[in-house]
Amino acid sequence: MALTGNLLAALPDAKETELFETLSAVDGVRIERIVSMGQATPAGEWYDQAWHEWVLLVEGEALLLLDGEQEPHRLLPGQWLLLPAGCRHRVEWTVPERNTVWLALHWPEQRQGEKGGR
Repeated sequence: MALTGNLLAALPDAKETELFETLSAVDGVRIERIVSMGQATPAGEWYDQAWHEWVLLVEGEALLLLDGEQEPHRLLPGQWLLLPAGCRHRVEWTVPERNTVWLALHWPEQRQGEKGGR
C-alpha cells in the first residue's frame, strides 16, 4: 500500500523547541521531517552519530558547521548535505522568525565485511 503526504502541511509550532517527526522507518532506515525556528545546537555541543545522515533543506535557512572546518555551510531551500557516520557537526543558526524545514534520511553505517550496493 502506498502512503502519501505533504512535507509542508500541518507544520507543528517550533517556536519553543526543534521538532522531529518520523515519516517512515524500515530495516534501520529512517526518514524524518525536522522543523526548526531559531534553534541551534547548544554552545560546545556536537552531534556525533553512529549512522549516516543526508539532510535536505526544504524551507527556511540554516548554518551547519562540521568539526574541523572554519566556516559553516549555509543551506538554502533545495540544498543538501551528506553527513557520514562519525562526522561531528552542529547547527549554528536557523531563521528565528519563520520555519526551517529539513528532510533527513538516516541509515546505518555499513559494517566491515558487508557487501553494499547492487
